[in-house]
This record gives sequence, C-alpha cells and structure tokens, in this order.
Amino acid sequence: MKIFVVNAGSSSLKYQLIDMENESVLAKGLCERIGVTGAISHKAADGREYKAETPMPTHSEAFEAVVYALMKSDAKVIDSFDEISAIGHRIVQGGAVFKGSCLVNDKVIEQISELGAMAPLHNPAHVIAIKACIKTFGEKIPQVVVFDTSFHQTMPPKAYMYALPYEYYERLDVRKYGAHGTSHHFVSDRVAVLENKDKKDLKIITCHLGNGCSITAIKDGVCVDTSMGFTPLDGFMMGTRSGSLDPSALTYIAEKDNLSAADINTICNKKSGMLGVSGVSNDNRDVAAAAEAGNERARLAIDMQRYQILKFIGSYIAAMNGVDAIAFTGGIGENDPELRKYVCENLKYMGVKIDIDANKCRGKEIKISTDDSLVDVFVIPTNEELAIARDTLRIISE
Repeated sequence: MKIFVVNAGSSSLKYQLIDMENESVLAKGLCERIGVTGAISHKAADGREYKAETPMPTHSEAFEAVVYALMKSDAKVIDSFDEISAIGHRIVQGGAVFKGSCLVNDKVIEQISELGAMAPLHNPAHVIAIKACIKTFGEKIPQVVVFDTSFHQTMPPKAYMYALPYEYYERLDVRKYGAHGTSHHFVSDRVAVLENKDKKDLKIITCHLGNGCSITAIKDGVCVDTSMGFTPLDGFMMGTRSGSLDPSALTYIAEKDNLSAADINTICNKKSGMLGVSGVSNDNRDVAAAAEAGNERARLAIDMQRYQILKFIGSYIAAMNGVDAIAFTGGIGENDPELRKYVCENLKYMGVKIDIDANKCRGKEIKISTDDSLVDVFVIPTNEELAIARDTLRIISE
C-alpha cells in the first residue's frame, strides 16, 4: 500500500510517496516558485533524480509536474494512479473544529478555509492544494487531512484558556491551539520506543526547534501544554517571529508610529525574532557565524533564544512535577550541539548529565545524556511525513 503525502505552502509543494509495507520512502520532491516561474526537484529512493523548470501558475500545474515525475520521468517510481491507496495532507490549523484527522469532503474543505484567519500563511494554501490535488488525481483516491493542532487537543482548560473576557472563547473560539503537533507526536512516540516503556508511563518534553519553534509537555501519553498559542506566533522567539511579549508594547508602537493591526501582525510574524534582534538573518547558522565574528546583536539574539527555550523547559518540568526524557528535533534541535549543551548544563539541578562526545552529533537519532543522568536526553530527527502517512492509513482502514 502506497500513501502520497502532501505539505503545501502558498508558493511551494513538498511531497513524499511512502510504501507502508515497510514505511520506506519511494520518492520525494519539492515544487518551488509556484505562481512565479516554477521548478521541481524530484528524487527516487535509488538515487535517480529529475529536475525541471516548468511554468506553475497555480498548484494544479505543480501537481501535474509531480505526476510526470512520479510516472513518466527518468526517476519514475509508479506506473499509474491505481498504485496510490490514499493521499494525506498536512494542515496547520484545525481550530476547535477538528479534534483529529479525517477524510476530505466539501464540508471539510469549507471548514479549513474558514479557519484561514487563524493561520493566514498556511490554511488558504492548503485549501488551494487540496482542490488542485483532487483535480489532478481524481475523486476515486481517498484524501485525508492531518492537523498540526490535533495532538494538542488533549490540553486541559487551565492550559489552553486565556485570561480574556470569557465571551471571546465562547463567541470566537479564542484559545491556545498549538502547532507542530504531528512532529511532537512522532518524536514522543520514538522516545517511548527508545526508553522501552509505554508512553503513558513517561513525562516527556519535546523541543521542535527550527525557523518555527515550539516545545510541548507530554504526560500520561498526551499533550498537557505547548508553547505556541492561538497562532504559531506565540511562545519563544523564532526565525522571524517575536514569540510571547507584552501586548502593551505593540499598542504603544502602533500609537507612536500610526500602524495598523496588519502592520503589527507583519512586524511580529515576519520582521522580529532572530532577524529582528540580530539584524543579520533569520537563519540560526548565519546568526551564529556573525556572533562568532563578534557581532554583539547576533550574540544577543542567540543568548535570548537559548534562555527562552530553557525557561519553557523549566516551566514544563514544574507543570508535570518532573520529567523523564527531553528530546530535541527540527533543523536547529538536530544540528546545534551548543544549544543542547547550554540547555542540559542548566538543568544539572534536575540531574541532567550530558555526554559531550555524543552531543557533537548532527541530524541523527542518538541519546546524548550519560548513563547516570537522571533524565534521558535524545536527538531525534522528526518525520512528519511518515506520521501523516500513518494517520492517513489509519483513517482509510477505519
């Protein structure tokens, strides 16, 4: 059984074709610059590649390019649509409407679209991609939507409610929803496997650190709190996002500079974080290099982010009354030994001990804590595509 996994952005389309018999990736690729010029980069599991620049005014043309790559190019891996059992879509925001993954129908597409205001950079693109996918692959192949927010639906009200007038929750569903749930779910499941224990018997903190960052507390097998909030803007500072801050700072800036709500939204989402503080880049590698070269603002940005990550981890240890395992994932979490070292050395009071040599690793699954550490610490590369494929298989099997 083969599952085709789609992760669509406003101008991009990432995909994988996964054989669920052994969970191997048969092919993966990326369509870029959709709506501008258009290009596809496709690679089969045996190393064969197909690359082309081709007009992609919409996602429909992008999917047509994907179909060609999968079935007709020199890197083809299937002969027809009949070999694809289902298609799974990653959706960022499910709001209060979607508690879990589900089959796609017209009503579901409409509801995802209605949630667009809560994820303006993501949900509208997902809807466009779903419609284009149906147009290209036809209606016979079942399609499933898997939501980043679903894993966080187990949070108790004390964790997801805001101290605003209650009417905004009742009338507008304003509350914490979180994000990166598919990644946190996958990584926490891997922690349980590596610990050889039932996840229900563990207290786990998963740290998804990349251009977008979030940390999640998992107790008794379910999410009990997470750092991202009503939107992916909340939490600690990221590549271009500010993370949590005093709302009055924003109203003050808006009044002084005569800015609109849209202006403030742009500042907080696209001009803040590592980019805003360092003035160098939103990429941690660039900021770290600048800090190493003596750029004080770059050093400040690095220090701020690490400090905020440490605070979130500490708060979740308190919330769960302890922790058994901490896992780092995402582009930064998997590839920044210095960040992991900083966090672990500042958790010595919890009995965390780090293996310096093991921590030098980048991008591979490994335990980086010592055998006598009271808390196990792991680096676990995330695999959101496999998690989506597994959920898609479960839904169509049911």
